[in-house]
Amino acid sequence: MTKLILVVDDKAELRTLLKSYLTQEGFNVILAGDGQEALYTARHEKPDLIILDLMMPEMNGYDFMRHYIREADTPVIILTARVEENDKVLGLELGADDYVTKPFSPRELTARVRAVFRRLEKASQEPDILRAADIVVDKVGRGVMVNGRPVTLTPSEFDLLAVLMSAPGRVFSRLELLDRLQGTAYEGYERTIDVHIRNLRTKIEPDASNPRYIETVYGAGYRFASQQ
Repeated sequence: MTKLILVVDDKAELRTLLKSYLTQEGFNVILAGDGQEALYTARHEKPDLIILDLMMPEMNGYDFMRHYIREADTPVIILTARVEENDKVLGLELGADDYVTKPFSPRELTARVRAVFRRLEKASQEPDILRAADIVVDKVGRGVMVNGRPVTLTPSEFDLLAVLMSAPGRVFSRLELLDRLQGTAYEGYERTIDVHIRNLRTKIEPDASNPRYIETVYGAGYRFASQQ
């Protein structure tokens, strides 16, 4: 089935360019000019992925994510013309799966889009239920239970936890985890993993400052504790 992508940007020429390029690449594309319109469109059209500009009138990308991430686990790739790391980190903390800094090439963006879909498809082919320590991950229902209570994760947080739990005790480097999440390892984007790990620990650890489940292996990466 052809994937449906929602492109959200206040620049009409960029929306048109991305729609043309992504359509040629085999995707169905719908458009919105600001966060408010995007919220309405996403709720009614149920896109498979959202490409989201951060700086827009009416409702910006940050506010859109604050509203929509509570309603659906749709993957989000954010677009930002701002180069400050804090802007990118905030987008990731709000639940974005990836980010692309303007100006960018449509080819790079398309590669990121395909990587997200490959990651989701690969995740669907692995065991449906993962259990380790006090955590249960339901990969079909995209649900997580910690000590018997449900925990809400973003798509990237969920997939990151599933990768780590698939091999307790194994150390995954940041680039390897980035590759598992995005399908292609982009050097320079390793900071993305650190942000997702921090967010994930806040949600599943009894004490995020003294993690019990997700351990840092300094100079190497991260692992899910093999024994509890």
